[in-house]
Amino acid sequence: MSLGDYGWCELFLQAFGNLSRPGYAPGRIIRVDRELFIVGAEQAEIQARLSGKLRAEDSPTNHPVVGDWVAWSGDNGGTNLIQALLPRKSVLVRKQPGSRIRQQAIAANVDTAFLVMGLDQNFNVRRMERMLTMTYESGAVPVIVLTKADLAFDPGAQAQSVESVAPGVSVLVVSSHSGQGLDQLEACLSANSTVVFLGSSGVGKSTLINRLFGSEIVATAEVRASDGRGRHTTTHRQMFRHPSGALLIDNPGIRELQLWCSEDALQNSFEDIDEMATGCRFRDCSHTTEPHCAVLAAVNDGTLEPQRLESFQKLRRELRYLAIKMDEGAQRAQKLRWKAIHKAARHNPKA
Repeated sequence: MSLGDYGWCELFLQAFGNLSRPGYAPGRIIRVDRELFIVGAEQAEIQARLSGKLRAEDSPTNHPVVGDWVAWSGDNGGTNLIQALLPRKSVLVRKQPGSRIRQQAIAANVDTAFLVMGLDQNFNVRRMERMLTMTYESGAVPVIVLTKADLAFDPGAQAQSVESVAPGVSVLVVSSHSGQGLDQLEACLSANSTVVFLGSSGVGKSTLINRLFGSEIVATAEVRASDGRGRHTTTHRQMFRHPSGALLIDNPGIRELQLWCSEDALQNSFEDIDEMATGCRFRDCSHTTEPHCAVLAAVNDGTLEPQRLESFQKLRRELRYLAIKMDEGAQRAQKLRWKAIHKAARHNPKA
């Protein structure tokens, strides 16, 4: 494979040229196994580790993820080091699971995000709103993929409920078992484009990839009949090149999806509420108790589902809390920085 087969284009060529370091070569991250990176380079795949400079980066989003383009170098001893991360044209980011206020990159330089959800116990419109918000913020184009159509009682009604919260987004109803909708899914793949599969464990992401390739290239496992959940058969992110020339990224199931973005990101995923809000009397209307609130009026007359407004309010509170914590963290970091500067000045007074 050449760099072009991995999606190399003028954008990354210019970014790489700006480094102008002898001995550097470009490559794309196609798999990450803890501290070991598999890099698709010109005519070969190589194993590499982070340079000391990149390892010292405090922000984990400055570490390469699958889909990233990097500059790497090797020596005669066979040691390959990733020296720099090229600017990303898109990146899917979430809040790191747990209480720590840090971000986590999932995949980079993605053109299309297949948001996969099962038409079984996994079906949850509110979770889809979260995935849509994350995708809009990333710069990738979302495509909703509803799997297990052969197990659904009324897949058409479920598809309509998703379409109501995702205006303008393609919604595909598919079945890996019967093959329904797979031709529509394959039509979304184009040469040198990068597609990531996102969704909970057990929704059939890996099975879909196997069906698209026509062979078992990714391990799969049965889901529990009681709740439709699956085990993490995909334990790492990995990129595969489809016969169409598209690059597909299989992703471990997302069990916890906390957003990492500004409140403005909700304007895209809740465009209907954003448009209704222009009719509110107050510009800063919270759509809770204010008089002459156009959004509450829409709920009262049945134009807007109350669950949709509740979801919007919940995500807005979550993002406002995140903004407060990020600001507090930045203030603490600034205080520690000045404390270190003053300490250094005391120990090294000017002559």
